[in-house]
Amino acid sequence: MKKLKVSLFFRASLLFWAPLLFWAWFVPVQAALAAGSPEAGGQWKEWLWKIINFVILVGVLAYFAKKPLADYLKARTAAIAKGIEDARVAREAAEKALKEVEERLRLKDKELEEILRTATKSGEAEREALIKESERMSQKIAEHADAYVSFELNKAKDAIRKEAAELAVELAAKKLPRKVTPEVQKKLIEDAISQLEAKS
Repeated sequence: MKKLKVSLFFRASLLFWAPLLFWAWFVPVQAALAAGSPEAGGQWKEWLWKIINFVILVGVLAYFAKKPLADYLKARTAAIAKGIEDARVAREAAEKALKEVEERLRLKDKELEEILRTATKSGEAEREALIKESERMSQKIAEHADAYVSFELNKAKDAIRKEAAELAVELAAKKLPRKVTPEVQKKLIEDAISQLEAKS
């Protein structure tokens, strides 16, 4: 793999430098030949030496820069691969966090619905309990009112009986001769009371 990378580097270098060197040699030579001057041969040699010097310079640079350049490219490739891997890991973490947040939101929605449902049920139960309590209190108040009315009615009846008995005694006392003894009066009063009680 390492040799393949270095080999690819030098092939790419060759593909870049070969046409450049060719045009650097070919253009001046063609220009000199086209001019047809007697000095064209000298210029050609001068350009040839320049090209040879350039090729030697590139070769020396390639020889000495080969390892540092290969190391740099290797480190750069590793850094890019690490960056891609880090980005992939960060993306996966972000997607996982997004899913967790969405799940929590979904659970919160369910929890809110459950709280609302529970509160509604509790409110309805409380309402029903209040209605039952008010009905019970209403019934108790009605019972107390009935008892009070019954008590007051009995009290009024007793008062009316007593008054009627007294009136009956007074009337009887007026109609009966004045010679009625207190014992007879007592018996008459008791008879009148018993008759009134029988009627009511």
